[in-house]
Amino acid sequence: MPFDYNTKRKKLELPEYGRNVQSMVDHIMGIENMEERNKAARTLINVMGNLNPHLRDQADFKHKLWDHLQIMSNFQLDIDSPYEKPKAEELREKPNRVSYPSNNIKARHYGMVVEILLREALKMEDAERRKPVMKNIANHMKKLYLTWNREQVNDEVILNDLKILAGQEVEFPQDMKLAESRDLVAPKPVIINRNKKQFNPKKKQR
Repeated sequence: MPFDYNTKRKKLELPEYGRNVQSMVDHIMGIENMEERNKAARTLINVMGNLNPHLRDQADFKHKLWDHLQIMSNFQLDIDSPYEKPKAEELREKPNRVSYPSNNIKARHYGMVVEILLREALKMEDAERRKPVMKNIANHMKKLYLTWNREQVNDEVILNDLKILAGQEVEFPQDMKLAESRDLVAPKPVIINRNKKQFNPKKKQR
């Protein structure tokens, strides 16, 4: 007897439910009595729900199950559904193309958010209030810089980049220092293998 490979079987519309559920759908479609067909559909909906118990908390959980039932029947199942029958053309319609951001970012390793923050900070008329804001932005830039380069970075490099991004001369106190690199970058987690046997020189090794 030759093997019955899945590649030779009918394609599953929703593979996550498995071939047994698809076979039940095909069986229901062959039931001529409307009342019996409705009863079998409701039973199958309960079976499909039991296969996805983690989704039961969703408000539209039942609605999705009835939609999936119609999809697996290729929208040919004639039953009294508690929800409006979905339209094949709507479900199979391709989503609109999402436009890719085309912003001209001056320094991609800092990102567009830094430039937006700088523009807002430069709108502040009070120079004294603007200085701590600019320092916070500089610290954020240093953190982003360290994300791509774990080596130590000179504060002068960050402050110079900030001036370039701002497009104008930015004044900072002579004694101002940015945050230390170790305070900006989270340390790498240390993985401890608790199952690893410790070497004991006093114990005879096998």
